[in-house]
Amino acid sequence: MSKKNIEEVVKASLEAYFKDLKGERPTEVYDMMLGIIEKPMLEVILLHARGNQSKASLWMGLNRNTLRKKMARAGLL
Repeated sequence: MSKKNIEEVVKASLEAYFKDLKGERPTEVYDMMLGIIEKPMLEVILLHARGNQSKASLWMGLNRNTLRKKMARAGLL
């Protein structure tokens, strides 16, 4: 799946979210989306890095301490 395909899936999911609201006002969409995608992203990257946090943080472009904070927040430690 290419970057464009991922963008299309996210866009379609957001469109479905707004449709499901049926005119209700959305709130905190940005935080909601980050919360939804961050945990599975961390899980997959850590799986492919075989649990190596240094490698995973390098792949993600994050400081290792930042990765650990994100992992703790996602319940992955």
